[in-house]
Amino acid sequence: MSERGPGEPIAEIEPVLAGSDRARSGAWTERLVLFLRVMAALSILKGLYHWAVVCGFVGGSDGFLGLSVPTQTATVFFAVIDLVAAVGLWLAAPWGAVVWLTASVSMVVVEAFFPQVYGGRSSVIIVEAVLIVGYLLLAIQAAREQPN
Repeated sequence: MSERGPGEPIAEIEPVLAGSDRARSGAWTERLVLFLRVMAALSILKGLYHWAVVCGFVGGSDGFLGLSVPTQTATVFFAVIDLVAAVGLWLAAPWGAVVWLTASVSMVVVEAFFPQVYGGRSSVIIVEAVLIVGYLLLAIQAAREQPN
């Protein structure tokens, strides 16, 4: 890149057109981004719920300190990771999907293998598994429509 001298005119730059990215992206990519935004909203709600438990707004009369240590640990973990995932998902950043997948798989593992923490709810396991599979299918379809 050459620098211009004091008397040289500025080279013209093409204007950025609003929506030009959308014109180039395919239908599956748009669906994936929409899915990521919905997951971001759900992750914000989950993270805020876990913070409400930590702060004592939700839960039993003993509050957060009345919970077992494994439950406290898991609650703080999900309070942080869900909100971090929400930011990354909203931005449709690759790291956001990785953090969200980590949080989702962690929730499945906690529910399936450590029922003493949150009660081993099979509905949570099923919903998280369906969301993970849905993400993977959308990501594969979006990758197929990208040029090599």
